[in-house]
Amino acid sequence: MPVTDKFFAINIRKYLALGDDQEAGEPALVKLLSGFSCPKNPDLERFLKKSAIEFTKKNQSVTYLVFSKDNGEMLGYFTLALKPLTIRGEAVSNTVKRKLLRISEWDEKTDTYTMSAYLIAQLGKNYAGGRDKEISGKALIELAWMMIEKAQYMFGGMVTFLEAENEERLLSFYRDNRFSQFDTRQTVSDTDESHELVQLLRLL
Repeated sequence: MPVTDKFFAINIRKYLALGDDQEAGEPALVKLLSGFSCPKNPDLERFLKKSAIEFTKKNQSVTYLVFSKDNGEMLGYFTLALKPLTIRGEAVSNTVKRKLLRISEWDEKTDTYTMSAYLIAQLGKNYAGGRDKEISGKALIELAWMMIEKAQYMFGGMVTFLEAENEERLLSFYRDNRFSQFDTRQTVSDTDESHELVQLLRLL
């Protein structure tokens, strides 16, 4: 059964466009987001409640809320963005290099490919009231992928990437959904110690 038969995603811009309307505008959105819970990943929960609205207003990213068609409950969310990305030639196959050449700037000296890419910046399920059991991670990432495909149809592009904690369970999930590791990155934060994130890509 297609995921669109069971779930639908709403761009939070639809709420923001209605301004201060208490029933359907930004106040309603803030109330809705307050009910999201993700104890397994506090950063995911914090982003949705504290940053998603401002990031969308500033066009830094756009957040989509995922709902059940059966009961209208919010089951999760994903956040998408456009980001510059540099990929080292040694990290990918010759087949991928040939594809990247079509949409990137190649630096012969460093053998790096720089391009605009679609980023899945956040992806998570809502654990409040056991709602996480109503949707699979695979369905959630498929909804995000469908949104990226729509953008690609209108504007082009080829590369989607994401960054994940270096945990085998997570990496295995992304590999099962056709993402491949191409590099790692050290996080930089004023408050937390830096740690390594695994970067994975999937070509459209």
